Amino acid sequence: MKKETKGMWLGVLGVAIFAVTLPMTRLATGPTEDPQLSAWFITFARAALAGGLSLLFLGMTRSPRPTAAQRKPLLLAMLGNAVGFPLCLGLALRHVSSGHAAVFTALLPLATAALAAWVLHQRARLGFWVCAGLGAAMVVAFSLLRASQHAGGFALEWADLLLLGAILSAAMGYVFGAQVTPQLGAERVICWVCVMALPFSVPGALLNWPSIPIHSSAWLALVYVGVFSMWAGFFAWYRGLAMGGALRVSQVQLLQPFFSILAAVPLLGEVLEPITLGFALGVVAVVFFGKRLASSPAPVLHPAPAAKATP
Repeated sequence: MKKETKGMWLGVLGVAIFAVTLPMTRLATGPTEDPQLSAWFITFARAALAGGLSLLFLGMTRSPRPTAAQRKPLLLAMLGNAVGFPLCLGLALRHVSSGHAAVFTALLPLATAALAAWVLHQRARLGFWVCAGLGAAMVVAFSLLRASQHAGGFALEWADLLLLGAILSAAMGYVFGAQVTPQLGAERVICWVCVMALPFSVPGALLNWPSIPIHSSAWLALVYVGVFSMWAGFFAWYRGLAMGGALRVSQVQLLQPFFSILAAVPLLGEVLEPITLGFALGVVAVVFFGKRLASSPAPVLHPAPAAKATP
């Protein structure tokens, strides 16, 4: 198997692992009528699980400690990926289905590119920003339509605002993690993020330990999001990007919302709703064109030959 092909399959594996995060988090939190693990406990416990595994990996590979300049981006990545994203997602998924959340998370690639353009001062063409605005408008329209169907009102649900917070948090984590990836290496970035969270994640998990009986399925879902979503999935994803090329492999992210919607059927018994699939397809199409514009540099206008100016 060619290196590029192997990298593509590793990318698909990483995206599939991340996609199952939504139904697994919903399984861990439980619905409003049958609550299981709290979003606070899931946030801290999954980071603690990943932190313990990260300590083993960093010790076995004898990885050097981050420098003072690298700690700030790692801290911001930790706040985004280890705290903000799982907490907002867990709070939201107690009130909405994972298929509903998948439509929102389809915006994550565009949100990451937009934040990278702002934080890392990367230029983006006007068409990219048009696609970003169109994608956001589609998600808002989806939210308003679902709210009118479920509650009879035409307004954003509180859970939808939490989902937007989860997207922005994940984008922040990806962008600031990318700042130090060339120096530390991709796998070590996520490991140091999880290790830096241990002083908060372990006490936080103990303080929020559930006081009611919890279904075994919720505990298994917690193990999944801690071991795979927070840790092992990044190994497959980052390795795939390195082997297959970031530009090519990153396109498989467009499959993630559909993987999430499909995984929720056997795991949660959710029904495939045409409106959810339709909006997910629309948002993914917008993201596809937006990513192409973001990765394509703006055309350089060369002066006319008669001017005899250097380009």
